[in-house]
Amino acid sequence: MKQPRTETIRNIALVSYTGAGKTSLSEALLYTAGAIPAMGSVTSGNTVSDSEPEEIHRKISVSAAVLHCDWKETTLNLVDTPGALSFLGETQTALRAVDGVVIVLGASSGVRTELEKIWNTIKELRLPCLLFVNELDKERTAWEPVLEGCEKALGLKGLPVSIPIGRESQLDGVVDLVGQVAYRPAREANKVLQASIPAELTGPAAEARKKLVEGVAETDDQLVEKYLADGDLSRDDIMQGLKAGALARSVVPVLCGSATRNIGTSALLDALIAYLPSPRDAATISPLAGVHPHTGDPVTRQPSPSDPFSGYVFKTIIDPFMGRLTYVRVLSGTLQADSGFSNSTRKLKEKGGHLFHILGKKYTQVPTLCAGEVAAIGKLKDTQTGDTICDDHSPILYPGLQLAKPVMSFALEPKSKADVEKVSLGLHKLVEEDPTLEFVRNQETKEMILSGMGQLHVDVTFEKLRRKYGAEVTIHTPKVPYKETIRKMAQAQGKYKKQTGGHGQYGDCWLQLDPLPRGAGFTFENKVVGGAIPRNFIPAVEKGVVEALHEGSLAGFPVVDLRVTVYDGSYHTVDSSEMSFKIAASLGFKKAMETAHPVLLEPVMSVEVTTPDEFVGAVIGDLNSRRGRILGVTAKGSAQSIKAVVPLAEMLKYTPSLNSLTGGRGTYVMEFSTYEEVPREHATRVIEEHKTAKQAVAQ
Repeated sequence: MKQPRTETIRNIALVSYTGAGKTSLSEALLYTAGAIPAMGSVTSGNTVSDSEPEEIHRKISVSAAVLHCDWKETTLNLVDTPGALSFLGETQTALRAVDGVVIVLGASSGVRTELEKIWNTIKELRLPCLLFVNELDKERTAWEPVLEGCEKALGLKGLPVSIPIGRESQLDGVVDLVGQVAYRPAREANKVLQASIPAELTGPAAEARKKLVEGVAETDDQLVEKYLADGDLSRDDIMQGLKAGALARSVVPVLCGSATRNIGTSALLDALIAYLPSPRDAATISPLAGVHPHTGDPVTRQPSPSDPFSGYVFKTIIDPFMGRLTYVRVLSGTLQADSGFSNSTRKLKEKGGHLFHILGKKYTQVPTLCAGEVAAIGKLKDTQTGDTICDDHSPILYPGLQLAKPVMSFALEPKSKADVEKVSLGLHKLVEEDPTLEFVRNQETKEMILSGMGQLHVDVTFEKLRRKYGAEVTIHTPKVPYKETIRKMAQAQGKYKKQTGGHGQYGDCWLQLDPLPRGAGFTFENKVVGGAIPRNFIPAVEKGVVEALHEGSLAGFPVVDLRVTVYDGSYHTVDSSEMSFKIAASLGFKKAMETAHPVLLEPVMSVEVTTPDEFVGAVIGDLNSRRGRILGVTAKGSAQSIKAVVPLAEMLKYTPSLNSLTGGRGTYVMEFSTYEEVPREHATRVIEEHKTAKQAVAQ
């Protein structure tokens, strides 16, 4: 296999919403480039990109697939990304590995919410784009209104570089306005059928080309002068202007066709090479900048084989046959198979294995990787998604991933004892593969909690858990980790006396409970004087109190934010023991709690909701109905950001509600803020529900 050169590499992501035809377009591009002998289909479940059973069953992409192929002496690494919002994190990580993007629009669908959110990431990363209007062979479709809607929704300027030949079922090719030639669908892989422009399209093609030339001329002062002087631009001038405009993100070249009928794909492949950047071009837009992992000093790299090796890990796969595979974008230098390097994110050494070019689930071994390549490395033990790997002697650390936090959580229980270990092992591996998942064991509620980006995300994870690791689980809404505290000072005696045939048990202590500020936790003080309780029994008193804190007097929730002071007591020289004072302290604590005005506390979350302007009122009203307190509303780009504090109990099922209120266009993040007292009417309900649940378990 010929080793690619950095300037002949194109790393391109295909992005859009579910159903726009990204996977079908990927399949057509691979076929046209000669990388596969025949085109598969999403309906048949035999595409290169969607090979996982969960993808085949649902007929959607749930993970990013890397597709390596060659076209006209250029190496292409296409990344087919998921379109569902539940897998937005997968798309965002893939975008960190590419230099350009093809936005795929379904001609019958236009622009959807998912694409708007992906577009925000594209803008943040300053990635040049092409636009491909797909599905023009369907009924009642046309590319013009789709382009107009996209320009309005995303705020981009599209310049059509091709127009369709025929409409709907009569679609029979595309006209390349730059080369002024027609492309017909080829029946064989790696074949392109060129023809003259049909007579009936001569006029429309000339008019469309004139608009293209005018749009290109506006991208450069020299081109403007040439256009005004000559009244036209040459093919090379147009291509130069389109590439400059695409790299500056001032224009987006627009192509069209039908993926399932392989119409327009050869023109798109040519456009990928002509208008989207090589790794060397991309570095002029976004320089390879990082920091020294030990000193924090700025460090830069060039996408050159002569620079020290560095790379960015954007995906981790645990394959049943290939083992652990790490997908990496080589940013600078070269990497040899089986060579060692540093992981500067985790500050450790790694010994790499074989190197592979990737075509879906097919891995082709290669001896070397050069700057700009996207490939897989085998057998890395500790490297994870988002990490930087680099030369031992020239370390650099690139910025890590900034992914949205999971918004939907489920408590899970293994269906059998045999599943307990499988569940824990399986989920930890799935979290390694997907950093937008979060799996924790809540120490307060004793539940295993899996959190994801949405219902679909969690459902697919459980399907993978069952298929790959044989673990079955049941799921339910997580418990809210309520706590209890006190509102006033209280004192009580704890006395434990038990006489048996031999030594008895005797412990006696007086405790005082004082409330502390919220979040202060628990403190213990000893104010015993005169030896009323021997010093060696004081730790037993504290231990008895600490154990009693686990179950409060209201509903058995942990008790927090108080100070317990032991200030008096008595003992027996023979019958007193550590155990007797521990029991006495527990009894005294429970007695004091009853007169200290105990109250229920609930976790309150800081919530930030981002929504388009038209839904602000509905979102605020909904948050108020959830006992939320609105802290403020500020502009955030073209949307509004609403900050509030809301009880966790009211946010457990918020995702579906927000989607309903905003048509799926709203997003939110939340994190723990503090504990606050539960209003009396809600506290009564929680206490009764908890007592009922405990009685049911006891029976």
